[in-house]
Amino acid sequence: MLKRKLILKTIKQFFLHIIFWVGVLFFYTYFFGVGNDNYFNTLYFSLFLMPVTIATTYTFIYKLIPAYLMTKRYFRFGLYSIYALIISAYAIFISISLSILYLSHFEYTAMGPMDRNVIFVMTGVYLVTIIVSAFKLSKLNLKNTSRTNTLEKKILETQLKLKEQELNYLKMQIHPHFLFNTLNTMYGFAIKKADETPEMILKLSNLLDYLLYQADKPFVSLTEEINHLKDYIALEQLRFSDTLKVTFNYEGISDTLKIAPMLLIPFVENSFKHGTIKNGMLQIDINIGCEKEKLFFFIKNTSQNNSNERLGIGLENIKKRLEILYKNNYSLDITRDNSHFQVKLEIHTNSH
Repeated sequence: MLKRKLILKTIKQFFLHIIFWVGVLFFYTYFFGVGNDNYFNTLYFSLFLMPVTIATTYTFIYKLIPAYLMTKRYFRFGLYSIYALIISAYAIFISISLSILYLSHFEYTAMGPMDRNVIFVMTGVYLVTIIVSAFKLSKLNLKNTSRTNTLEKKILETQLKLKEQELNYLKMQIHPHFLFNTLNTMYGFAIKKADETPEMILKLSNLLDYLLYQADKPFVSLTEEINHLKDYIALEQLRFSDTLKVTFNYEGISDTLKIAPMLLIPFVENSFKHGTIKNGMLQIDINIGCEKEKLFFFIKNTSQNNSNERLGIGLENIKKRLEILYKNNYSLDITRDNSHFQVKLEIHTNSH
């Protein structure tokens, strides 16, 4: 099938070339026939010029332009073009001489006025070569542009797939980390046979639903992420009992604003995991706000300054996710002093 298409394409190109050169022949007959009443003599003279025109044109469009001009080897292109013009000019003189021999029987004055003008004849030959070469050059440029665009598209698609794979890898790291903490809490309640265990299971069920069916989406509504945070905080409040005080404020939340799923939970997780109970209480303050297409997130927890303590895997991953999803469209400020650890995050959500 492919071979058949190639043969048909070759035949089609062959006939198109034949039609084109027949058209050039009639153009020459008209071009050189100005002031000459002998139509057939002009036609025969044009036939003598056709081999030179075809050879010169094909030399440029199939060799010099693709091999040297398109590859930016300008010196060689210029040098070989001069060679080609010199040879073709010599061939034109031979064609004119042969036409004098066979058509005018060596009587120079018997030739048409245009046929005797060598400059005019060379202009006609090179005019065809220039026009065809310009068309070939435009065609090659369009082909290269299309090839470049296709290559750029493939590169972008590859980069996008790599980013998606990296994001999925980061999410896979977050999920087990989150589940480990939550299941560990439930294990402690189950051992104590606490009355709050059923409520914990319900909250965990909601979290797992979000984790399994929403976290794979590229973006979710901010209200969904907030409900996820509320369930997580409720679980931790059951675990910490009277030693935890959480202030969670979220005002002016837009129903249309979307963010990447599981984007805020690592910060909240980090506050519970690395927060310090002071004066019998772990205090965590969380504030979420919106302004047009901007998201403002702030969290602060009681902590002790430990410069040697590294950030948890959740925060490291969230930094990478922010850089991939909101590159140059977010600001993250993490500070730690002797009494508190706090995070300020601002995202321009319209960047996605």
